Amino acid sequence: MKRSNFTIQKMDCPSEEQMIRMKLEAYPQVKYLDFDIPNRKLQVYHLDGIEDIQTSIASLKLGDTLQGTEEAEPPVWEDQSKQKNILWWVLGINFGFFIIEMTTGWISSSMGLIADSLDMLADSIVYALSLFAVGGAISRKKKVAKFSGYFQMALATFGFMEILRRFFSESEIPMFQWMIIVSIFALLGNLISLWLINQAKSKEAHMQASAIFTSNDIIVNGGVILAGVLVYFLDSKWPDLVIGGIVFTFVMRGALRILKISK
Repeated sequence: MKRSNFTIQKMDCPSEEQMIRMKLEAYPQVKYLDFDIPNRKLQVYHLDGIEDIQTSIASLKLGDTLQGTEEAEPPVWEDQSKQKNILWWVLGINFGFFIIEMTTGWISSSMGLIADSLDMLADSIVYALSLFAVGGAISRKKKVAKFSGYFQMALATFGFMEILRRFFSESEIPMFQWMIIVSIFALLGNLISLWLINQAKSKEAHMQASAIFTSNDIIVNGGVILAGVLVYFLDSKWPDLVIGGIVFTFVMRGALRILKISK
């Protein structure tokens, strides 16, 4: 068996990992993919046929460079059952808080909570693609990714329009109590998710990427809590609109990445 080492300059989250997996899994000579997202490295364990593999990776335009190919022993496979169970729990927590934050966001007139709920939805989509697509046909995976990406983009666009409407109108000041309390619970949910992921003690890329994703969510939760505090002290809607706009930008960026997976 051979091992080809790639540097992928633009690979910095699970979305790029999924894009590469969906490109390469069509090739029977590819036996195993070892991702190192923090260092932007990819090791492809394969039989002959590196030219097709390299062409497929290059088509994604992620800044790939083939560092070299060498003979290698087959990698030791980790037990996937524990990882899948943990990812199911993380998926459930993220999707649950998507519903909670979306509902309370509308009730409290907080764009920060609504934006954070869509950020939770974006994470849920990435985790779901990883779990539901195992062993499935490539065409089905792409259809799911395309629907998810357009749906998320539509919600983010609607969010931006609502922020602009509130910016130029005499909209009510959001209920800061809801912003702070719900975001604290969402923060606790993400801390539990991060603890579960770390419990796996896995070196696999998708688990390490999940830890990075969840850590970013904790920062977003803190931003919404801060916005709620500023709404209280300033008696103004502006902190909520600002944090909402920032998070919606992240959501739109995630939607574009998911759409790349479907190509």
